Amino acid sequence: MLLGHQKQWNFLKKIAEQGSLPHAYLFCGQEKLGKRKIALDLASLILKKDIEKGYHPDLILIEPEAKEIQIGQIRDLIWKLSLKPYSAPIIVAIIDQAHLMNQEAQTCLLKTLEEPKGEALLILVTDKVQYLLPTIISRVQTMKFYSVGENEISNYLKGQGMSERDAEKICKVSLGRPGVAVELVSDAGKLKSFQKKIDELEEISKSALAARFQYAKDLSEDPKEITDTLYTWMSYFREKMLEAVRGGKVKGEQKYSLKKMGSILRSLQSISFLISTTNVNSKLAIENFMLEL
Repeated sequence: MLLGHQKQWNFLKKIAEQGSLPHAYLFCGQEKLGKRKIALDLASLILKKDIEKGYHPDLILIEPEAKEIQIGQIRDLIWKLSLKPYSAPIIVAIIDQAHLMNQEAQTCLLKTLEEPKGEALLILVTDKVQYLLPTIISRVQTMKFYSVGENEISNYLKGQGMSERDAEKICKVSLGRPGVAVELVSDAGKLKSFQKKIDELEEISKSALAARFQYAKDLSEDPKEITDTLYTWMSYFREKMLEAVRGGKVKGEQKYSLKKMGSILRSLQSISFLISTTNVNSKLAIENFMLEL
């Protein structure tokens, strides 16, 4: 089921049916909006098969390996794009988290974008377009994706049998990101975990420096927990910023100005990116954040 982005989908569907697709797209917007889902749906339309339910020889999906997309993956992609489609009109290639292509990989891909070969559509999916080379961005057609309205997400949740109260709670957590809403619906434990991390954040923000550093040490010992926690904190501060901008009462966050929350959010985004893409000392990175909190 498509949740949001109807305007983008209708446009893509129309030009796909007309056979007037460009050689390359860039789907960009914040994480968990459904960009990858739209890319897969478009591939299913072109290849005439629901590719989420099985393999198709004319689909190529590139994803990060060991925190990055390497030049070897792009070289292999370029070779496959030069071949004729097996059974579909064109080959569809999706590079998920395209911003994780290293410099060599991006430079290698650029040559293909400058001189497209073969019958293919390339879709780059990213939530950090600023890490792509400007020359890559200039050679693809960009399609932006935005937050989905709360009403649309709420109606979807209630359609899944969720109570209005729970639907409202998930809407606040998801902040217009369908991917977050779907995750929370499919795993009830995720919502409890989300609230637990928020409670810990509010408690640690009132604690002494020693307690903060101990929390950073404990958190840094579990890589997956770090990722989930940073993501939860970013969602939390985004919600508080939106409440402040809309003029609502920001419960529990009166001590943070809008400017301060913006600074905290930028720090969290930077830490999250460094931890997911480099070998940065995660304990030190989180300790530095604790000093700002």
